Amino acid sequence: MSVWGGYVRPKIWVLTALLTAACSTAPETPATSLPTFPRLAAQETFAMGFDNISRKHLEAVSVEAIALEGMKGLASIDPELSVNKTGDSINVRRGDEVVARLPLPKGKDAGSWAALTVNASLAGRSHSTELRQASTEKIYEAVFDGALSSLDIFSRYAGAEEAKKNRSKRDGFGGIGISFRLRDGHFVIVSVMEGTPAGKAELLKDDRITHIDGVSVAGLKLKEVTKKLRGPLKSKVSLTVSRKTAAIPFNVHLVRAHVVAATVFEKIDNGVIVLRIKSFNQDTTRSLRKKFDKLRSQLGARFRGVILDLRGNPGGLLRQAIKIADLFLVQGEIINTRGRHPDSLQHYEASGDDLAFGYPMAILVDGKSASAAEVLAAALQDRGRAVVIGTASYGKGTVQTVIRLPNEGEITLTWSRLLAPSGYVLHNLGVLPVICTSGRAKADSGLLTSMLDRRDKTAENLAAWRKTDYTDEIERRRLRKTCLPERHRKSVELDVARRLILNRPL
Repeated sequence: MSVWGGYVRPKIWVLTALLTAACSTAPETPATSLPTFPRLAAQETFAMGFDNISRKHLEAVSVEAIALEGMKGLASIDPELSVNKTGDSINVRRGDEVVARLPLPKGKDAGSWAALTVNASLAGRSHSTELRQASTEKIYEAVFDGALSSLDIFSRYAGAEEAKKNRSKRDGFGGIGISFRLRDGHFVIVSVMEGTPAGKAELLKDDRITHIDGVSVAGLKLKEVTKKLRGPLKSKVSLTVSRKTAAIPFNVHLVRAHVVAATVFEKIDNGVIVLRIKSFNQDTTRSLRKKFDKLRSQLGARFRGVILDLRGNPGGLLRQAIKIADLFLVQGEIINTRGRHPDSLQHYEASGDDLAFGYPMAILVDGKSASAAEVLAAALQDRGRAVVIGTASYGKGTVQTVIRLPNEGEITLTWSRLLAPSGYVLHNLGVLPVICTSGRAKADSGLLTSMLDRRDKTAENLAAWRKTDYTDEIERRRLRKTCLPERHRKSVELDVARRLILNRPL
């Protein structure tokens, strides 16, 4: 489960003097022949990362262990390079040769171990062509990947460029508000977001973008065009657009605004409001409520119920999933989080009004529904507000906090577990649907009949699901086999949910 937007602002370390090599058994390449390596900036970045990992990771881990694994990560750049602790020193080897012997820090603080990591990196650069040619960012990546690799599969490092893209997904970016695809060599608009610069300029689906700021986009890649369309807020950009109904291409002058990617898509199906949530970013709750209110008003007395489609939803911002659950729950627990750090201990209760006024609700999940999607599904199922339909969900029941580093990169760090309202840990288990569609290619009346015939067994499985200990891996694997997690893209879950909602006695 990813909190993403809940940045933890670590303290800035007061830099200590760098440790120096006590002994080297191999001649060093003169410093003037080495590319510039930002000693102080690197030490600050390593120190902040090591400190946050040691204090906030779900499982206790020492700064020493983190730094040692981080230094070993340099081997990802040059496999001939190795770093090992021997007695009271660190040996940096290339092949069988010890190229530097560095004393262990006297202190246990992150700053001292960060200084040692910098020195080990510099020693490696003095004797390794691969390391010497590696960028500073490549070294950051090697060290942090090494430090995090032994912790869990969801803790990870993103360099400055990747982190910038991640922040854009979570928090938005300066843009014009369109989605586009490359079709037959043309960049074609596939959707225009309402209220954005593109929407106000009346750009339309199927318009073709031929030029940006007077320069042809022919031959460019999607990411290159995306980069040209995005930019600082209030900056200007001009497009040349070709439209089938226009005799000649025309120019559109736009001012970039804050744009948050659309995550909620809506439709009406026989009086049932269907809301597909693709992921959770900072605008998901606001968008869902706006779309629901609009469709609810359109339907009036014809309104029959709500379907939340979370199939394929990988998660996102935890707080957004909690807010959406609160839209449909009047009271009771939504989710609890538990970790080592005091800030990771959270309890969330519903405190709002039910937007759907008690009308039937169904939630669709599959084997790719994860983290925030599982939080929403578990909350509404455990509170008796919605029927969950589909396959067992992914089972990512941990929360990650995002730590922004001085180099503008970021560490996504696992720091707590998610507990459903009924008390079970979601991790490696997920959410069990009441109506299981595993192995079903299409909906039929037999599926609902089968569900009714098996309701005692379903209740038994659900009770076992909620009672299993999170450390009992064997039992958790057995339970997941009762409704195998699968990726479902077809309409079977939608068909079942619609039949269920329209048949109130059922």
